[in-house]
Amino acid sequence: MADVFSYQSSEVDWCEDNYRHSENVVEYFNTMSSTVFFLIAPIMLYLLHPYARERNLAVHLVWLMMVFVGLFSMYFHMTLSFVGQMLDELSILWVLAISYSLWFPRKHFPFFVKDRTYFSWMVMVITTLTTLSSFVKPAANAYVLNCFALHIFYSLFRELKSCSNERVLRLAQLTSGLWILAISCWIGDRFGCSFWQRIDFCYLHGIWHILIVMATAYGSTLIAYLDASFEIPYSLPDLQYWPKDCALGLPYIVLKGTTKTQKTC
Repeated sequence: MADVFSYQSSEVDWCEDNYRHSENVVEYFNTMSSTVFFLIAPIMLYLLHPYARERNLAVHLVWLMMVFVGLFSMYFHMTLSFVGQMLDELSILWVLAISYSLWFPRKHFPFFVKDRTYFSWMVMVITTLTTLSSFVKPAANAYVLNCFALHIFYSLFRELKSCSNERVLRLAQLTSGLWILAISCWIGDRFGCSFWQRIDFCYLHGIWHILIVMATAYGSTLIAYLDASFEIPYSLPDLQYWPKDCALGLPYIVLKGTTKTQKTC
């Protein structure tokens, strides 16, 4: 049993040279780049609080869980242990599950689902079963998680077909661009390692960490905006960016329909 906690007990080994910068950290840059989760998560918790307070405080679970994603990612890349791999991947799975439960559009619920509470329970049961099955073939877990991400993008763009708001569409483009760059780094590190080793640049997975956190910040705000427009339209949601209202900042939602939830940054 102790073997699953031991260094390099995972089947997964990323392209970065092991123990290159530290005798106690297997993948140094991949470990350090995971700290970006701790930088972005508290800011997003603060920025999305007015929306969460008006809609559902459970929204905060998404970014609280992202803190654990960062923590487990650091542990995994520091040790490349089997336990680290499973904690890293399962924390991502549960972030996706919470997002589905909170934000999946009611109009797209299966015909036998009557309300969001029932849908949330269904998602939790499926996620629990997926958690258990993830131990059968751990090496395949990352590919399954990316398939879930593709379904989220598919559902998101179905919702955007009827949207004409230029700021929303711009945010969707930025989200897509960040995600494409992120997944390109992930794939490049996974399948093009020999090339990156030849040019001594084995850091694509660390760059993936940074890009995927930004893509999540943009994507979760976009989804939350669409949710607010449908579920709490009286709040008159609008998009802004922090610290400066331009697309280079972190996006958040301003609720203009009620003074008690309006934030000025």
